[in-house]
Amino acid sequence: MTEVLYDILGIGNAIVDVVAATDDQFLSRHDMHKGAMRLIDTAQADLLYAAMPPGKESSGGSVANTCAVAAALASRVAYIGQVADDELGRVFRHDITAAGVTFPTPPLIGGAPTARCLILVTPDGQRTMNTFLGACVALDASDVQPNVVAKAAVTYLEGYLFDPPAAQAAFYKAADAAHKAERQIALSLSDAFCVNRHRDAFRRLVAGHVDILFANEAEITALYETGTFEEAANLARHDVALAILTRSEAGSVILRGTETVTVQAQPTKVVDTTGAGDAYAAGFLAGLTQGKTIAECGRMASLAAAEIISHYGARPEKDLRKLVAA
Repeated sequence: MTEVLYDILGIGNAIVDVVAATDDQFLSRHDMHKGAMRLIDTAQADLLYAAMPPGKESSGGSVANTCAVAAALASRVAYIGQVADDELGRVFRHDITAAGVTFPTPPLIGGAPTARCLILVTPDGQRTMNTFLGACVALDASDVQPNVVAKAAVTYLEGYLFDPPAAQAAFYKAADAAHKAERQIALSLSDAFCVNRHRDAFRRLVAGHVDILFANEAEITALYETGTFEEAANLARHDVALAILTRSEAGSVILRGTETVTVQAQPTKVVDTTGAGDAYAAGFLAGLTQGKTIAECGRMASLAAAEIISHYGARPEKDLRKLVAA
């Protein structure tokens, strides 16, 4: 068997996050629905970026955030995602590398500019996201190297990336390489709207190729088109070896075979919910690849998520290893 070089390999949308505090009036002036995510074009991205208050810029995208948080928990992490050969692409590469994540994907030459997500955070902690996908949708199966996947204990796939057919091919290539090397595939469903667009394709992927599934309550009920969380959870239990289902302040439920573990949410003041689910996945996968029990993984995940939502931005400001040790 190939030696494990990485605990986690993430594959996702490489996006530069710009996070700024604002108010409800700013959202109204720019025709935004609070708490939602919308896709915008280049012109909209330029106009909104110019109108936003000063923000914090960092490498982002859901799985990139997970990778950075997992690295902060001492995991060995690599990331595959597409950026352009431009200023924001260099910001992304420098930031994620500085976080301790290996980023081997070469920049896209002559294509769309690097993706960015303009995130407005209102005083109630809600984040409203405006995403220009740019270069990240150019990722395809050729960017997935089977020898790299074989060196990762878990390859973690981002549901947001599932829209382009080329990215779906990349997912299946990664799953095939992982299972040939006797490694695991994890998937985040990412967003209920994304699930609704591709429900049948997601169902096939989950049932046939995914070992570890991350989803929140809205996403898992959308996947299985059920009326209750309990019905959806039971269906997930039969599709994957391990299902990790988050329920915001109600905590999370972890399912493995006939086993069910409920994890309490860590109490904290909510400042910005950006990246909470990403940090939760990071804590769980870090614990899992370190050989911890699923209950311990859930507690690590909850601690990581609580730290992230206590401040602006999707990266930890406190030493997560010390928090977990305490």
